[in-house]
Amino acid sequence: MGSKVSVIGAGFYGSTTAMRLAEYNIFETVVLTDIVEGKPEGLALDMNQSRSIEGFETKIVGATTTADGAGYEATANSDVVVITAGLPRKPGMSRMDLIGVNAGIVRGVAENIAKHSPNAVIIVVSNPLDEMTALAQLATGFPRHRVMGQAGMLDTARFTNFVAEKLGVPVGSVNTLTLGSHGDTMVPVPSRCTVNGAPLTDKLSAAEIDELVTRTRNGGAEVVALLKTGSAYYAPSAAAARMAKAVIEDSGEVMPVCAWVDGEYGISGVYLGVEAQIGRTGIKKVVETDLSATELAELKVAAEAVRTKQADVQSL
Repeated sequence: MGSKVSVIGAGFYGSTTAMRLAEYNIFETVVLTDIVEGKPEGLALDMNQSRSIEGFETKIVGATTTADGAGYEATANSDVVVITAGLPRKPGMSRMDLIGVNAGIVRGVAENIAKHSPNAVIIVVSNPLDEMTALAQLATGFPRHRVMGQAGMLDTARFTNFVAEKLGVPVGSVNTLTLGSHGDTMVPVPSRCTVNGAPLTDKLSAAEIDELVTRTRNGGAEVVALLKTGSAYYAPSAAAARMAKAVIEDSGEVMPVCAWVDGEYGISGVYLGVEAQIGRTGIKKVVETDLSATELAELKVAAEAVRTKQADVQSL
């Protein structure tokens, strides 16, 4: 029996994620679902017709789903499920502005996933990310290690890109790290940022680094403001797809993700952006890294900010 990944939501984010996952050619089947009738089937038909050109065999299946759960049988026994369902931001909106409407959508999706794919690993990308990840775990009742959120991979990629452009160096020579939440309490980790192995602090002044950190923190809003309709999906889909790949290949790769933290860094009982080892069971373990006193203090502030909001989702 080959592996199967389902992507819930066939907007730009979902469809691009499905395409990337299919092109990896490591899954037998990619299922793409949406509540807009015919849309996922049409996209799947189009994607399948690219297989001989791009040279991959993965079959893409589209399925229209309804609010009462019809159509989810197409996703049955998925190994990995990526939840992209929900509204994107509009200019001027914060991620938190989406919490009410997206909570209802994500809860419904999570309940249907639990019914049809009780052993799946779930990757949540719906906003507000940290809160929706917590909600998906509550709604599925899955063990916490099997539910994670995509944020750190994207924020780190944005930070890396900004540093590379600022210095005029290849992105491959830059390593950065962000922890904390996806949003206002994002915690950049300058002590772990390097360019060709040299500390970033050797290359840029504190003020210059701060400027890039601020741009990273507002990275999504910057794209939203330019697009005017919809939000980013090329970089976010790349991040989600890489996480799904690490799960299915049981790679043990360490990635910055939104994971359940239980004692690490002296923080407990909250979904938070940390580095974690990813494999077939989801989060194999949270990897604690050496942080400066300032970075650790900021991470604890982020944890408390997220904890307060995650407590609210239980009632949504």
